[in-house]
Amino acid sequence: MSKFSNKIVQGNSLEILKKIPDKTFDLVFADPPYNMQIGEKLKRPDDSKVNGVNDKWDQFSSFKHYDDFCKTWLKECKRVLKDSGSVWVIGTYHNIFRIGYHLQNLNYWLLNDVIWRKNNPMPNFKGTRFTNAHETLIWASKSKKSKYTFNYQSLKCLNDDLQMRSDWTLPICNGKERLKKNGKKIHSTQKPEALLHRIILATTNKGDAIFDPFLGTGTTAVVSKKLGRKYFGIERDKKYFKAASERVNKTKAIEDNFLDTIENNKSKPRIPFGSLVELGILKPGTTLFDPKKKINAKIMADGSIKYKESEGSIHKVAATIMGAESYNGWTYWHCNINGSTVLIDSLRQKFITETKV
Repeated sequence: MSKFSNKIVQGNSLEILKKIPDKTFDLVFADPPYNMQIGEKLKRPDDSKVNGVNDKWDQFSSFKHYDDFCKTWLKECKRVLKDSGSVWVIGTYHNIFRIGYHLQNLNYWLLNDVIWRKNNPMPNFKGTRFTNAHETLIWASKSKKSKYTFNYQSLKCLNDDLQMRSDWTLPICNGKERLKKNGKKIHSTQKPEALLHRIILATTNKGDAIFDPFLGTGTTAVVSKKLGRKYFGIERDKKYFKAASERVNKTKAIEDNFLDTIENNKSKPRIPFGSLVELGILKPGTTLFDPKKKINAKIMADGSIKYKESEGSIHKVAATIMGAESYNGWTYWHCNINGSTVLIDSLRQKFITETKV
């Protein structure tokens, strides 16, 4: 595994991919050629040249040529992906729909499409079309049954305690982050680190292995290194590879103490409240009370609780009291243990720790 861990290599992705063992990586991020089919040089109204994507790596002889290329790398990426892994592919309207078609034909399971809305896009200088202000990402698991990683709570925290939506507003790569040589961009489609930060934080955990088959100037490897993930990348172009190598070598990882993320509620072991009653941790007849100690409920033998005319689970009764459709009873109810007020969720966590459920 060390051969494909924390390294980037220069060469042909399709050839090197075949040398990687099955089920090596937890995540694949791919930013493949767009196949833009630009037939003429783009110019601004003042007749100056627009630095668009007209590189040789983006030129294919036909749609069939491009399709065959995509099917090959997608098939190999699926092979090197762990069963619990997932893949992200980014593209524009030129190619993303063809890639989505091939993903489904290869039995990947599409989880989301995400719109990266650029808050500083390049304008449409000719005024013949809408300004192309977004790119589309497809997030897919290896199969329908894959137990993929999704750090829901971390994403919610990143978004000021709101659910993270599938439309992301982020700037294009610009300023000091944009790699240049003699005033010119080294790579025409360098992705911003903020985009990869969100993807990697969302769908991997510390220590996971990430693979980028089209590394470019190294954004995936750089952000992976910062976030304490292992990385492996392939780049064909010598100029891009040199820039990526220098960039990765200069990158420092975030201190390990600051890489912990919020645990997903769904990833926690499920312990029914009734189990605490069955095991004698809380006895029938024990009083539960709200945070202000104004409402008292009694625990019944079956793990239900009773408050006045309301009876049911800790969640149902709490929801009735709060006038809500649902409510988390674990964080509402307290009890008295040896003269101290204790949140019942702390009893559950203690039980989980002691029994290693």
